[in-house]
Amino acid sequence: MWSVCKKEFRQFFSSLTGYIAIIAFLLVNGLLLFVFPGSNIFDYGYATLEPFFQLAPWVLLLLVPAITMRSLSDEFRTGTFEILQTRPLSNWQIVTGKYLGALFVVIIALIPTITYAFTIDDLSASGGIDTGGTAGAFLGLLFLSAVFVAIGLCCSSFTGNAVVAFILSAFVCFLVYQGFSAISQLPVFEAGADYYIELLGVDFHYNSISRGVVDSRDLIYFLSVIFFFLLFTRNNLAQKYTR
Repeated sequence: MWSVCKKEFRQFFSSLTGYIAIIAFLLVNGLLLFVFPGSNIFDYGYATLEPFFQLAPWVLLLLVPAITMRSLSDEFRTGTFEILQTRPLSNWQIVTGKYLGALFVVIIALIPTITYAFTIDDLSASGGIDTGGTAGAFLGLLFLSAVFVAIGLCCSSFTGNAVVAFILSAFVCFLVYQGFSAISQLPVFEAGADYYIELLGVDFHYNSISRGVVDSRDLIYFLSVIFFFLLFTRNNLAQKYTR
């Protein structure tokens, strides 16, 4: 499993594509938070990273599919997955290794954003930022990224075309993140079902953790969604290739 993880990790940084994706993620966030009007943190008048945690999921909707789109699709296209099947690895180990390798890449992209918290705290005239709320929000962003990686890997297992995998995973990430919230706002669900429908969406649990309250129900939800998509990926591989 770890050999697959290391291979996936090294492969992403074997070309300029990996570095460009991470630099673009940090550059877009930096411009939106510190330069462009409307989303500029300095326009708020008080120390907060709320704009970052509102914008970051939408940037991750493009970053994560760009990272995961080649994970399995390139293996199918080049025929190297058959070679991978000859190794003493189960489908679960292959999926888990691919997943962890892509997740580590996303974590590397997120680590520099922690400096935003120290920057805003130093620039604050008094009081500083809400440390507990900010820590919870970063934890929520980590779990959100983990869900997106699982979705991206799952979508990559359906096609040998990386571009198709990118578009499909971005679309599914959007549906899982915002779709349930949008459906819950339909007038037909105003009688009380709207809350339970919204409860199925990732954004509901992400916003809950972002408030600084780490609820076990939110953690169980994230882990369940990750497990579901990884299981779906494993079953898809099992149907294509008999172990």
